[in-house]
Amino acid sequence: MRDATRTVHHPVVPENEYASLCVPTHRASTIVFSNASAYATRSQRDLDSYSYGMHGTPTQRVLEAQLTALEGGLRTVIVPSGQAAIAVVFLSVLKPGDHVLLAETAYPPVSGFCRNFLEPLGISWSSYAPGIGAGIETQIRPETRLIWMESPGSTTMEIEDVPAITRIARSRGIRTGIDNTWATPLLFKPLSHGVDFSMQALTKYPGGHSDILMGSVTVNDLKLRKDLRDTMRMLGFHTAPDAIALVLRGIETMAVRIAHSGRVATELASGIAARYPVEVLAPSLPSSPGHDIWKRDFAGASGLFSVVLPPHWQERLDQALDALSVFAIGASWGGTRSLMAPMSIAGQRATFHPRNDLTILRISIGLEDPDDLREDLDRFFTILAST
Repeated sequence: MRDATRTVHHPVVPENEYASLCVPTHRASTIVFSNASAYATRSQRDLDSYSYGMHGTPTQRVLEAQLTALEGGLRTVIVPSGQAAIAVVFLSVLKPGDHVLLAETAYPPVSGFCRNFLEPLGISWSSYAPGIGAGIETQIRPETRLIWMESPGSTTMEIEDVPAITRIARSRGIRTGIDNTWATPLLFKPLSHGVDFSMQALTKYPGGHSDILMGSVTVNDLKLRKDLRDTMRMLGFHTAPDAIALVLRGIETMAVRIAHSGRVATELASGIAARYPVEVLAPSLPSSPGHDIWKRDFAGASGLFSVVLPPHWQERLDQALDALSVFAIGASWGGTRSLMAPMSIAGQRATFHPRNDLTILRISIGLEDPDDLREDLDRFFTILAST
């Protein structure tokens, strides 16, 4: 073998005495085959095998298996973002002439996807009011094929009666899916409540460090997994193994991070509700919409909650935000840094509620010292409440 060839062909190094706690990061576009027959029959390999790097490497299979175990499912697919995960679910289920029922409180880009992408394809959609429960039956059309939930609702934190919705959907032969990013499967396991597609943005708590974008969908039906994978293949979706490695690292500390953030968030939310003339939207508080269902179905609270601000505080909001020293201003959550983001939802809701026209402050609790967070919040609300 000549030198130019040696620079290309890597020597085989024995690994029989090597063991590590870290999952190896396998990078690949090309997958090579041991012989001509293996290459010729590559299309016959099952979906857990390997035929091309776009469909995953062993690094991705480890994350899929870990999420599947946490979800209590059969298989998981990994996609480049949470929004991509939702889009893949919709496109794997819906065809022209079908209808999807969407939670009014879902992540706003989902309704944008329905309006701007699905509608031109001949797929109709409508939204249902938060907390509808068994009342979903009145919203179902003959052509409804999918009901999409998010619980708690985005920004306003309403809890849905997921078992009631899935019971009705199954009796009608309708698929159901849910965005479970707030809770993760550590706090709520959608598949055990009859949901077909359990989706989460791995960007948030599983990644945990505000440095990756990724999503996942877990199912209990291998046919649904095949439909998801077929859709992903046609769209050319691929998730980089280096990003997957970061999620594998982040997920190791997810349980302790969520437990800490959830406890601190509940304490801070309770304190804000007691001290200031605001409505606090936190599922763990008895005053929050859907608290009883949350208590029945969830194992705990995560670190995200919202505060509805009085109209006369609006003029001092920028001043209060600019005075923050521990909280950062940003619209995501689930990382180590605590975040605050003013949200306006008036254009996204059809069901009337007085809070919909007000500024809602979304607060994500990270891993800072709780006393530092409390002091920062005290300064913030003091500025807002000053006359």
